[in-house]
Order: sequence, then C-alpha cells, then structure tokens
Amino acid sequence: MAKNKKLLILAGDGIGPEVMRQVIRVIDWFAKRRAVAFDVAEGLVGGGAIDKHGVPLTDATMAEAMAADAVLLGAVGGPKWDGMPFDKKPERGLLRLRKDMELFANLRPALVFEALADASSLKPELVRGLDLMIVRELTGGVYFGTPRGIETLPDGTRRGVNTQVYATAEIQRVARVAFDLARRRGRKVCSVEKANVMESGVLWREEVTKLHAVEYRDIELSHMYADNCAMQLVRQPKQFDVIVTDNLFGDLLSDCAAMLTGSLGMLPSASLGAADAAGRRRALYEPVHGSAPDIAGKDLANPLATLLSFSMMLRYSFGLGDDADLVDNAVQGVLAAGVRTGDIATPGSRKVSTTAMGDAVLGELERLGA
Repeated sequence: MAKNKKLLILAGDGIGPEVMRQVIRVIDWFAKRRAVAFDVAEGLVGGGAIDKHGVPLTDATMAEAMAADAVLLGAVGGPKWDGMPFDKKPERGLLRLRKDMELFANLRPALVFEALADASSLKPELVRGLDLMIVRELTGGVYFGTPRGIETLPDGTRRGVNTQVYATAEIQRVARVAFDLARRRGRKVCSVEKANVMESGVLWREEVTKLHAVEYRDIELSHMYADNCAMQLVRQPKQFDVIVTDNLFGDLLSDCAAMLTGSLGMLPSASLGAADAAGRRRALYEPVHGSAPDIAGKDLANPLATLLSFSMMLRYSFGLGDDADLVDNAVQGVLAAGVRTGDIATPGSRKVSTTAMGDAVLGELERLGA
C-alpha cells in the first residue's frame, strides 16, 4: 500500500478523542506489521472547533477533507454547546462535511458477533449470524425537498409542509452502490419504498428495476414496502443481505436494524460520494454512537464501533479486504474471550476500560497477524 494515501482524523467531542486514540494505535500497528501506512492528518470538528475557531468546521479543515482519500470521525456535540445558534451548533460541522463532500450513500451494517447474540432483544436464534447492510440515500428525499416550512392559514391555524422528491439520477446512483456491494456479499438486494401510496415510491421502484435489468442481472433483486420491511427485520432479519432505500425510510430502518445487534456502541457506518474517473470516492467513516458526554474523559467508552469503522474504511476506500477481515476477526476474538466495556458487559464477562479494550484488540491482532 502506497504511503501517500491521505487519512484525515477528526476525533471531535465527548468520547470521540478517547475512542479515536485506540484507532490510531491500530493504524500504527498496521504501519509496522502489515506495511499498510497512511499520511495521517488531524483536525477539529464540532464543539472543539467552536472553542478554538468560533465555527464548527473551518474552511481549512473542509479543504483537507476534500483532499483526503478518507475521513475518520469520532463524535460531535455535547451540552456545553447546546445554547449555540442553530447554524453554529457542533452538528453543523458534520452536516457540512456530508454536504460539501456530496456523500449520498450511507452504509449501515448490522452485524451480530457470535459472543453478543444473547445481547439482542430478539431471540438468539433469529439474530445469530446476522450480517446485513442497509444503504440509505443521504442527500435527497423529504429531508431536503422543497417546498418546505410552516405557514399560517387564513383561519389562523398552521400547516407544516415537507416534500418527498427524487429524480432518476439520485435513485440510480444509490442503487448502483447497493448492487456493487451485493456483488461482494450475498448477491441479493431488496429495494424498499412505498410504491403503493407514494408516486416517489413508484418512480424509485421503476428506476431500480431498470438499472437492474441493464447492469446487474447477476444480482437477485426484490422489492418490499417500507412498513413490511420494518416488520420483517424483527420477524426474520437474516432473509436480507443488502437493503437499499430512501433517506426517510433508511433513517428509520437502519436504527431498527441497529438494535438487532444489541448495542449501539458496536455499530460502524460509512458515507460515500460518487466515484471519479479513477474510481476514487470521497468517504467519511464514523461510529453510530454519539458523543456520550456523561462518560467522556473517564476511559469507559467502547472503541469497537470506531475500530469497525476503520475496518470499513480499509475495505471500501482502499480495497484492503484481508486487512479489514483482520480487524473484524480481532474484534470477534476479543469478544469471544469475554472482554467487554461497560455498555456490553454481561454476567461472567471481564469488564475493561477503553484503553484496556484497545490493548486486547492489539493483542489479538498480534496473535492473528503473526
């Protein structure tokens, strides 16, 4: 791996710096033991950027993100900045990254590690071995459509308006990401919408079907209404491989799928942009959990979601599947040995700190990589 691959680390706020420290230790291990090295830069985002620069993301850091081959983010926000104006809140830094980098495809895996199968709220037999991926369209749909707003009617009552809108190009580019992912996985895509009651859903179904017929006939394609998909996720989740859906339904279904795994602290994510002529995509990787200010600075946070986000980066930005597998297997081995941070601790397990969990993962990497 060439050393000129640029990685920008934005640790952020709350527990972000603590969990990111463990990732940096793993990055150093890969550089020394696997000859997988990056030119690493670090920057500020969120509350930390506000404290130093007065804005949640500076233009200079945004430029670094645009030039990087991948961005790895920890978490943003906290009660310290709750009183900030809306356009200055820490979360606006993350939203600017997504917008300016044009990250339209959000990848949310729901993976149940064998050692945590009993942690799910569903029966273990329903989730044991679960490995599904939700691909959510991230920059269109009802969250961004116009017209939108709240208006006062002539009779004095008020009306709120949001517009669900999608165009062919928006649908096909996120569907293409889902089909390409399925080729690396179980070769099945389920496209989810509400074509029975929404014209945007009709268009979504038609455009996904057209793309499939022209470019992806080797992939099994099915369609499902969003309400049925929510039911099926808690009824028989292992029927799915890759689910592709719009912004609103993806928001809801990915959180539903997240809880199948038993802990939000275990879940990574990726947000991808369009591929350029050289096949390079702008990409942002981050754990699903928030900044958890109640435990920040106490060495209690679970770093595994951030480590698994690093694994996704290796796999999807750099094509280093074997190295990504090594990280995943190290996490699996540590969990199988009963090592747990507080959020996933169970009777009989060994409860450890953030740093000690990093130690355990590094030890397992040494064992597996020897």
